Amino acid sequence: MSETENPRQEESAVETGAESVVAALEAAGVETAFGVQGGAIMPVYDALYDSSVRHITMAHEQGAAHAADAYGVVTGDPGVCLATSGPGATNLVTGIADADMDSDPVLALTGQVPTDLVGNDAFQETDTTGVTTPITKANFFADDSDTVGELVGNAFALARDGRQGPTLVDLPKDISNGDSSEVPGEPEPPEQYHYETEADPESVDRAARAIADAKRPVILAGGGVIKAEASDELRQFAIDHGIPVVTTMPGIGAFPEDHDLAMEMAGMHGTGYANLATNHTDVMLAIGTRFDDRLTGGVESFAPGAEVVHVDIDPSEISKNIHADYPLIGDAAEVLRQLDSALPRAPDAEAWREQCQTWKEEYPMEYQAPEDEPLKPQFVVEAVDEATSDDTIVTTGVGQHQMWACQFWTYTEPRTWVSSHGLGTMGYGLPAAIGAKVAAPDQDVVCFDGDGSFLMTCQELSVAVRENLDITVFVLNNEAIGMVRQWQDAFFEGRRMASEYPWIPDFATLAEAFGATGLTLTDYDEVPDVVEEALDTDGPTVVDVHIDPREEVFPMVPSGGERPVRTAG
Repeated sequence: MSETENPRQEESAVETGAESVVAALEAAGVETAFGVQGGAIMPVYDALYDSSVRHITMAHEQGAAHAADAYGVVTGDPGVCLATSGPGATNLVTGIADADMDSDPVLALTGQVPTDLVGNDAFQETDTTGVTTPITKANFFADDSDTVGELVGNAFALARDGRQGPTLVDLPKDISNGDSSEVPGEPEPPEQYHYETEADPESVDRAARAIADAKRPVILAGGGVIKAEASDELRQFAIDHGIPVVTTMPGIGAFPEDHDLAMEMAGMHGTGYANLATNHTDVMLAIGTRFDDRLTGGVESFAPGAEVVHVDIDPSEISKNIHADYPLIGDAAEVLRQLDSALPRAPDAEAWREQCQTWKEEYPMEYQAPEDEPLKPQFVVEAVDEATSDDTIVTTGVGQHQMWACQFWTYTEPRTWVSSHGLGTMGYGLPAAIGAKVAAPDQDVVCFDGDGSFLMTCQELSVAVRENLDITVFVLNNEAIGMVRQWQDAFFEGRRMASEYPWIPDFATLAEAFGATGLTLTDYDEVPDVVEEALDTDGPTVVDVHIDPREEVFPMVPSGGERPVRTAG
């Protein structure tokens, strides 16, 4: 929305700092915000009363942060969440930290006690900017009613521009209530903020020659490809030059997994063929990835024979974990276009492509599903995938179910995989499904959750019911925090301390209590009908899927690479 379209400017309606805050959101084109009311944020909520911004009240502030995070992942624009001071703000912290680890665009607005009480241990006072400084791209303490709207615009633009991430504005109640007639314009980052969009041309030329000379080239596509809207450029570059593509977990969907060049996800639970490709490549073009330990294992043994071309918009990521032989700092889409123009020829990699295809045939992702054994979760994931369209958005919590959802679903489009990667936040799946559905009402949204993960934020089901959101949750129920139990069996001699959950509720009945539809799935022969019923039912549906509790996630390469790759079968 442009400045001239701002309804508050046309009506000269801004009279308070809070109204200027809301006017800044309107000027930024914000359509939806997620939050929970409270005393110190109340003036901003009062200003929202007559706003064009739709507010969705969540059951818990953590749910508001995750919903805003998912909204940002799906749309590419910052999701907005609000909370009051003290416990409201601290309840946002997990979601803000999650967005920070995954470079997701989020703007958090928190209430604060009046400025004359700050530092006096006032009721519901917390040093919110101090708490969130390590987990935000930037945060601000508002101290002037006349400039608070501009400050919110700065924070919104910072969350959106360059390397995306969460920002926060702390709003003392006297600043929100204070007089102001300032109607902010379109959001702009602070003047001192700068980032490069094009890489140094000489560096591009050197990197292009290295790629052209490669015999075993690989592209490693990270989440930054999707953040930069560079998926089209990636696909064209890989296909035109015949280079196999491996993705990180956040990069899922950046390259279609049904393409011959797709090696899919690498890392701890990645495909065997993706990890073989990264281990044997001689030139790796890594785009928008921070080379975290879940991808690399031991950094000394990661891509040991490769020259690394590292493309990233954030200079601090270059050579932070993996040495970059050819650092290219800039926007992923723009740098890919630069490389495409500079590449003297496609690499001579026909034999390498054949080798990659052979690995895919020799080490497929597979599992055993005897009819006389309990239901396998992988079977359910594949069944839901087959029953839905290619643009279906998948959200997850964190654990074994998350791995099965990324291993056995075929992703062909960006912004259809929405999960917690760096922070690994259990409970992310359901509020993320809410945010994703609000962001993309015309797309199907499916959440795969675990019983432990679902229990952490299941109260948000009340929001999905109230808003009549057509989301479908499949709880892959093994009565345990399955990934913890798997590690206990592998590395702690089977001492299953606090990982088994035989006391969990009947999730179908729980869903009905919230007003949603609850279904139960236990046998293979029920799968087609129950999946169809769940997907066809209007409004939120929860399917309690009783899976084989013995099923584990493979492959598995522990962080640090201290154990060899294990594969199923």
